[in-house]
Amino acid sequence: MNHHPDATEPVSGTYPTEPRLALLTATEARDMIEHLQLLERLDPTGRGPAAGQLAADLARRLPAP
Repeated sequence: MNHHPDATEPVSGTYPTEPRLALLTATEARDMIEHLQLLERLDPTGRGPAAGQLAADLARRLPAP
């Protein structure tokens, strides 16, 4: 028994017309990147490297200031 919808059926739905708010503002995102970079420097053997990678990934997604 297949419980997956048929991939050939069109997707339907209603979507709001008003713009959605960002989860974070650009300023908040840049502040978060700074905090992650600080964690990278303070914890070089623990979670620091992962925090640095996340900071780099987030920074690439932000528009230039």
